[in-house]
Amino acid sequence: MYPEEFQYTKDHEWIRVDGETGTIGITDHAQKELGDIVYVELPKSGDAVTAAETFGTVESVKAVSEIYSPVTGEVTAVNGKLQDHPELLNTDPHAAAWLIRVKLSDPGEVQKLMSAEEYEAYIQEAESH
Repeated sequence: MYPEEFQYTKDHEWIRVDGETGTIGITDHAQKELGDIVYVELPKSGDAVTAAETFGTVESVKAVSEIYSPVTGEVTAVNGKLQDHPELLNTDPHAAAWLIRVKLSDPGEVQKLMSAEEYEAYIQEAESH
């Protein structure tokens, strides 16, 4: 269910690394918990993001949730489609609805994140409590 080539955070973000660039989004689990997403606030290209710190928000009909960066780096691209179509996060959170791309400051940070298998186990553990 969760792409093997991604790494995951306990806050339900994912990152796919390609060279020095990381593409970041929220997981399918996160969008299900949020419900219908109506607005996304993201940083601009050139902004800095820091691992474990917020870089934006996702607003659903239920609540506003902060998005945390899995890595430190500089934003190189922002998914402009989400401005007009935030609901893409509900329908395609692992592909078309990526949030930002970041030039990694420290590629080693990715090693501290969970694999798809670890993330699925983490969700199951959380839901069983």
